[in-house]
Amino acid sequence: MNTPIAPFPALRPRRLRRDDFTRRLVREHALSANDLIYPVFVLDGKNKREAVASMPGVERLSLDLLLPVAEDCVALGIPVMALFPVIDAKLKDDKGSEAANARGLIPRVVKELKKRFPELGIMTDVALDPYTSHGQDGWLDKTGYILNDDTVGQLVKQALTQAAAGVDIVAPSDMMDGRIGAIRSALEAKGHIHTRIMAYSAKYASAFYGPFRDAVGSAANLGKSNKKVYQMDPGNSDEALREVAIDIAEGADMVMVKPGMPYLDIVRRVKDEFRVPTFAYQVSGEYAMLKAAAQNGWLDHDAVMMESLLAFKRAGADGVLTYFARDAARMLQK
Repeated sequence: MNTPIAPFPALRPRRLRRDDFTRRLVREHALSANDLIYPVFVLDGKNKREAVASMPGVERLSLDLLLPVAEDCVALGIPVMALFPVIDAKLKDDKGSEAANARGLIPRVVKELKKRFPELGIMTDVALDPYTSHGQDGWLDKTGYILNDDTVGQLVKQALTQAAAGVDIVAPSDMMDGRIGAIRSALEAKGHIHTRIMAYSAKYASAFYGPFRDAVGSAANLGKSNKKVYQMDPGNSDEALREVAIDIAEGADMVMVKPGMPYLDIVRRVKDEFRVPTFAYQVSGEYAMLKAAAQNGWLDHDAVMMESLLAFKRAGADGVLTYFARDAARMLQK
């Protein structure tokens, strides 16, 4: 620290904490609804609502039931809703072919949401794991190893399908090498010059994703396998900066760190190094832990929810994907 510090009692730091108006006056970071992205799980059919047991308060919804949720996001000032599909097992195969179906679930949902709520940003996941029979994010060779370049070709088709449906932000979460450049080139070639890319640039092979995999139905397919040959090692930090640098060079408009709170040091390093729009995902396991503790009376639900989200802002995140988004936005309106 280069700023001279006066000795006590000339300087009493507690003076600036004495009352609420002073604390608000000197507060360094603040959370607003503009910082929130709301992830939702959508399934096919009508009037379908399925609770996600490992994520209290989170449901899989059919489009007709998702529309009021989108309307609520608009009313609360949440800028973006992120879609994650729950695909019928009969539509899954080893290549994730359904991901590129122009008449599939996600394209149909995107079109309807953009027609009804043009002011609400829609973000879609570019990844094959909800669509593959084996639960991995890519194509497999005979040994079960994920094929990078073949997978990228399928991801490009998926991203183009989503862009053609009218999605605002495609978010590749697969962690294949070179996929951002390939998707950006394809989008430009097809005239989708306004489609933004939020790259899952530093996505770690984390144990915090379990409830999400339950929600999209990939957990059972994945079984005892893991994703360590493409997602990052939790012990690495410098590697995250290399991954982010590559994605920016390849055309990413925004970058993301995932998971969130256990990786706030990575968020800080990315923001300090690159000064680009930087996001973090408060993932399903983080949400489930806070919910479970609050349900047991061990933590104050609203207080820890808001404190955890403020921590992302303090670490340098421009925004947060969080299942708490609507609850937090309501609190911010009070």
